[in-house]
Amino acid sequence: MFEQLEARLTDTFAKLRGRPRVTEADLDEAIRDVRVALLEADVSLRVVKQLVSAVRERAVGAQVVQSVTGAQQVVKIVHDALVEMLGTEAAPIARAEAPPTVIVLVGLQGTGKTTTAAKIANLMRKQGRKPVLITLDTRRPAAMEQLETLGKQLGIPVRRSLDMGGGDTVIIDTAGRLHVDDEMMREAEAVIAQAQPHEVLLVVDAMAGQDAVDAASAFHARLPITGLVLSKVDSDARGGASLSVRAATGIPVKLMGTGEKLDAIEVFHPDRLAQRILGMGDVVTLVEKAQAVVDQKDAEEQAKRMLEARFTLDDFYRQLQQIKQIGPIGDLLKMIPGMGQLSAQLPSGPEAERELRKVEAIISSMTLAERADPAILNGSRRKRIARGSGTTVGDVNQLVKQFDEMRKLMKRIGGVAKAGRLPYHGPLRR
Repeated sequence: MFEQLEARLTDTFAKLRGRPRVTEADLDEAIRDVRVALLEADVSLRVVKQLVSAVRERAVGAQVVQSVTGAQQVVKIVHDALVEMLGTEAAPIARAEAPPTVIVLVGLQGTGKTTTAAKIANLMRKQGRKPVLITLDTRRPAAMEQLETLGKQLGIPVRRSLDMGGGDTVIIDTAGRLHVDDEMMREAEAVIAQAQPHEVLLVVDAMAGQDAVDAASAFHARLPITGLVLSKVDSDARGGASLSVRAATGIPVKLMGTGEKLDAIEVFHPDRLAQRILGMGDVVTLVEKAQAVVDQKDAEEQAKRMLEARFTLDDFYRQLQQIKQIGPIGDLLKMIPGMGQLSAQLPSGPEAERELRKVEAIISSMTLAERADPAILNGSRRKRIARGSGTTVGDVNQLVKQFDEMRKLMKRIGGVAKAGRLPYHGPLRR
């Protein structure tokens, strides 16, 4: 997400950093580039004008012109302005003092509202809550069945009526329409009046651009919307709706969908998103994702095994499984400062998935002894592995060679660390 905007802004600030001092002409050019980048990303003109005006005013006030740190100051000023535009800080989902907490989802058809309901339920459960899903979408064919199927996958109960018992968090999926109309609003108003929710979340399709902003404004005019959920953010290379909708409506963005899987939803952190957009990465979110799927003791043991050259293909296979749970490798690289551009050069989407499946298939076709000691892989064994994994002997040879080179490198690093030329304190710690 935001690839186009990130690339433009990264180029703008790289050019600014290349100047010994920022001149007034440099500042004007940088601000003009920021303005064009935001407009090309489909951010609304009114929002762009407000942000650019704030950046210029603060840059003048900070006296960045002729300052040796002027470029860094401009980046910080743009970062802070973006954070303010996005909402300053994360807005948590309500939690009622006396359960259940009731959450109603509203929105147009096609925004991913039903899938979002399941994702929110999954997220709530990870936070220690006991969610229940209620489907009231009688308009879209098979909408109720879809939510029931998703609920079964997650092991979360789904009901077809406003029954609030059985859980401490009730998530209600309402009917949508292809366009905003009075009948849809009246139905939503009736559900809200009966359910008395603590949250009314509007699901907005990030790919809809300015139409998403217009829809959010229309819903806000009729319903007591307490927060926004941006769906399909991962599919929107421009990101305009994501950046405009909060500033245009004043409604806080609370969550954003970042993929098709039922765990691909994140709390919306304005500061972290601004860092991603400016190519600064998002280490905090990366660590949170890793901690959710990686056992700390296991991670420490694997780190020790790597530095002592005891790392096997079986260990490597386990790490691949953990990485898959955290997310696509391209998305993970973007969270590491300075690695965003590299991620654009790597295979992504279906191609990356195919490469990962190929590696998994090759290792899965090995015996435990072969995984522990690839040196025993003679020609006949490699042919058997290639047949069993549906790959070629060349693919098997390439994987074994790359793994051998990685293990040699880690052995050298471990030796240097133990010799005292690198700070080594045994297993890695937080």
